[in-house]
Amino acid sequence: MKELFDKRINTVKAFLKKAEAALITNEVNIGYFTGFFHSEGALLVTQNSVTLFVDFRYIEAAQKKARCKAVCFQKLSGSLLEALKAESVKTVIAEAEHMTVSRFDFFKKTFAENDIDFTADGTLDKQIGKSRIIKDKTEFEKIAKAQQIAEQAYLELLNDIKPGVSERELSAKLEYYMKLRGAEDISFDLITITGKKTSLPHGVPSFDTVAEGDFFTCDFGAVYEGYHSDTTRTVAVGHATDEMRGIYEIVLRAQLAALEKIKPGAKCSEVDKTARDIITEAGYGEYFGHSTGHGVGLDIHELPFVSSKSDTLLSKGMVITDEPGIYLPGKFGVRIEDMLCVTENGYHNFVNLPKELIIL
Repeated sequence: MKELFDKRINTVKAFLKKAEAALITNEVNIGYFTGFFHSEGALLVTQNSVTLFVDFRYIEAAQKKARCKAVCFQKLSGSLLEALKAESVKTVIAEAEHMTVSRFDFFKKTFAENDIDFTADGTLDKQIGKSRIIKDKTEFEKIAKAQQIAEQAYLELLNDIKPGVSERELSAKLEYYMKLRGAEDISFDLITITGKKTSLPHGVPSFDTVAEGDFFTCDFGAVYEGYHSDTTRTVAVGHATDEMRGIYEIVLRAQLAALEKIKPGAKCSEVDKTARDIITEAGYGEYFGHSTGHGVGLDIHELPFVSSKSDTLLSKGMVITDEPGIYLPGKFGVRIEDMLCVTENGYHNFVNLPKELIIL
């Protein structure tokens, strides 16, 4: 396992020039490089050392779990300066995406007073993104476990989706079912919506209740050892009209067609276009306003993005979603989402749930 984390850290070291250091403060990235997830602290990487700085609350756990040296700080900036001076570091490069302006200004001023340049220009973020975009075997296994937990919970929830039950009750039960099966958290605020609200891609569960003849959309995911899953299914309650069935079949055709495009070397924009063209040709293009998919891993939305603007070529080890939808305001919406890992010749689908329309 240590070799795995050494390999990850080496992608950062290869990025650094002599007399440079990388300061990583995004807790998700810290977890990726050290195996220890916590809510505060910093990881300092130089050509010669890797040190995790945490406060008193986390030091005992960090020393047991982190795959690098863990140090307890009283004042983070003081401990960082001490480490930087010991290695004669002249430039510190930090992540840009997760650093506030006030924190950047503080580090910039503090380091400058000690003749150390501090920058956060996005280049470190890009380097870390390139490292994280390809999942290794251990990541694959954790994502698969997260998906298994989520699916088992969803299948149990299907027994609870009945007329008179509220969206919020179903959301609470689904979260409970996942945590009961080993999820450490939910991947995002669960979307358990019914009726006309299914036309809202990110609708929020309320005390609205399920009714006979409704569509019910469930967008759900579990977190297992830091890794997320993400799936959406749309079912009908009692019965479905011809229009509902027709829209469902269009979305399903688009989703399956996009799946067939997924393989190494395929351009993300082409995968998106495949699904979008089917929906557009059916006359519903204006009702599909989001991208066809996104990367999943330590974050629920990460690289690569399967959108019309993405020139990224799919590569073995990338984990993405395939989730086209049609949303008819004031009527209903349908989304079908799978989560996949790109393989040597195609893809592995993490999702084992049926996709034909289920009538509960």
